Amino acid sequence: MLLADDEAMVRAGVRAILGTDDEIEVVAEAADGVEAVEAVRRHRPDVAVLDIRMPRMDGLAAGAEIRRTVPETAVVVLTTFSEDSYIARALGDGASGFLLKSGDPRELIAGLKAVADGAAYLAPKIAHRIIQELSGGAMTRAAAAKEQVAVLSPRELDVLGLVGAGLSNAEIASRLYLVEGTVKAYVSAILQRLGVKNRVQAAIVAYEAGLVTR
Repeated sequence: MLLADDEAMVRAGVRAILGTDDEIEVVAEAADGVEAVEAVRRHRPDVAVLDIRMPRMDGLAAGAEIRRTVPETAVVVLTTFSEDSYIARALGDGASGFLLKSGDPRELIAGLKAVADGAAYLAPKIAHRIIQELSGGAMTRAAAAKEQVAVLSPRELDVLGLVGAGLSNAEIASRLYLVEGTVKAYVSAILQRLGVKNRVQAAIVAYEAGLVTR
């Protein structure tokens, strides 16, 4: 895992929190967005945790560059700022998670582990705001989403619904009695066929199309 924040004390605090979980290893740190991109290219971590406001290159630009050049590394935005424009840009550029520094440390660990396992994770406060936003014009969105998912096979619809419910590839495999590699292939195909960048965007489509049952 990579930690990128221009404040050394913040990096130390986050590293200390993550150090309480034996399954998480921080392989590199960065003090700005340029360093973050270079470190990801060098270390190829499963997850890059990026602050938004950093010098030389902000976390949103760094996240977009990481997703473009090292797509196997998932991006999580960790910040004190939760303005809608930041959320929209981060998710639009392919971030897999958005967490607030003011959140519970247990939420931080759970969120990063979920993303590392192939799922998407939004801080509860952020998820609530997105759902509120989606509730406006819900009928129009639902019709568009149902048309969008019409290109998928029945099995792909099953997988998409579970992605929308926040399940990881391993959990989906267990639920549908598939091997994890098959689920990964399904998810990749679904993202391509829906024309979305990541699991968060796919989950929103699943929610709007009425595929989320859990």
